[in-house]
Amino acid sequence: MEVQSMHFKARVGQKLADQRLQHNLKKLSTKFVSGRASAITELDDFEGTRDAAVERRMRAIRNLDVWLEIFEKNATAAGATVLFAESAEDASRLVVDIAKKHGVKKATKSKSMVSEEMALNRALEAAGVQPIETDLGEYILQINNNEAPSHIIAPVVHKDKEEISDLFARVHHRSRLTDIPQMTREAREMLRPQFLSADMGITGGNFVIAETGSVAIVTNEGNEGMCTILPPKVHVVVTGIEKVLPTLEDFATVLRLLPRSATGQSISNYVSILTGPKRAGDRDGPEHMYYVLVDGGRTGLIGGEFEEMLRCIRCGACMNHCPVYQKIGGHSYGWVYPGPMGSVLTPSYVGIENALDLPQASTLCGECHVVCPVKIPLPDLLRKLREKQVERHLRPVTERLGLMAWAFVAKRPALYRLASKIGVRFLRLLAGGKKTISRLPFASGWTDYRDLPAPSGKTFRELYKERR
Repeated sequence: MEVQSMHFKARVGQKLADQRLQHNLKKLSTKFVSGRASAITELDDFEGTRDAAVERRMRAIRNLDVWLEIFEKNATAAGATVLFAESAEDASRLVVDIAKKHGVKKATKSKSMVSEEMALNRALEAAGVQPIETDLGEYILQINNNEAPSHIIAPVVHKDKEEISDLFARVHHRSRLTDIPQMTREAREMLRPQFLSADMGITGGNFVIAETGSVAIVTNEGNEGMCTILPPKVHVVVTGIEKVLPTLEDFATVLRLLPRSATGQSISNYVSILTGPKRAGDRDGPEHMYYVLVDGGRTGLIGGEFEEMLRCIRCGACMNHCPVYQKIGGHSYGWVYPGPMGSVLTPSYVGIENALDLPQASTLCGECHVVCPVKIPLPDLLRKLREKQVERHLRPVTERLGLMAWAFVAKRPALYRLASKIGVRFLRLLAGGKKTISRLPFASGWTDYRDLPAPSGKTFRELYKERR
């Protein structure tokens, strides 16, 4: 997927002005946010489960090479082939090579954000292989000119029923339907013949399990079965190298958190643990199984300031609760991963110079850290990225000079007190007796869109002294 993060500000302006999108994004708070709040109460010790998940994820990441070797050994023993890709482009080439080796003309795909990193659909089409998305949301995006997903769990959350109804009528050449069960039946009727004629199935992997050489796939539609059981003879798993877990017990711990944090469910409708290709006596399953494990910048985070980001389980809770994401949606971020997680991952994977605005796309309110099931300190990581931008002179010179001036004053208490007194009195004068300030010199980025509450004309110290 081409990086478009440098156009963040322009895209944000468009999304904020899109009233239909603003209405559609309200589904995040009415469904996912409230659902999570209810679902986590079902756990006897939610915080204890989170602590256990953190420990298990970090045990794998800090010994990643060891657990990957164990996984490779056990997956190979089970009959699968394990391949490693240094970059997303390398991973796409490996999948295309597998397709050519087996004479594949059509491939079914289950939702995978790593395949978005790889621009896999484009690579398959260029090689003469027709990709067919099996996830309903991803299918909707595919027939809409291969539109990018806007959310990692609900890829089509930015569209409403009417938009999808219009799209189906245009692409399927059928009468326009607005009843959701009828629309899903129509999609099923269009897709099932494609599923039954596919030669290869491609899935992501929520996790790979080292002790058994297995892949764990979590879905709500059961669509992974269209890629792994019937009828494809070849199953290819594409996932990041950081997704390894040492044991099935580790997976069980994380699974208690994943659906609750993602969609507010106690458990997803389908949880599949697949180990190797079909064996003698098996009634179904692929004849060949491959794992393509992608680095794509992940090893660069190990042992560094952003290592904790690798334990992300891709639940989407941070974006569901983020006040910024809730207003601008996922497409504004310009790459695969949106929201707070994307504001850290994108600069880390594609270079901070290619995503200058993403670390700034946060109020640092801390909500993302509070709801993260594996306690990733996202606000701290965003602050570190901001510091690196300043250190490398990637921020505008006026911004850097302003921060230098503030730091100079803040380090000198007497000067800070004097500046505060002058500042609050000036702002009170600027308000002209009103409760808000509608225009503020050198801060039009704020007052162009919202009013600034007018101060009382006294500093906090002065007000505190009066109260005492």
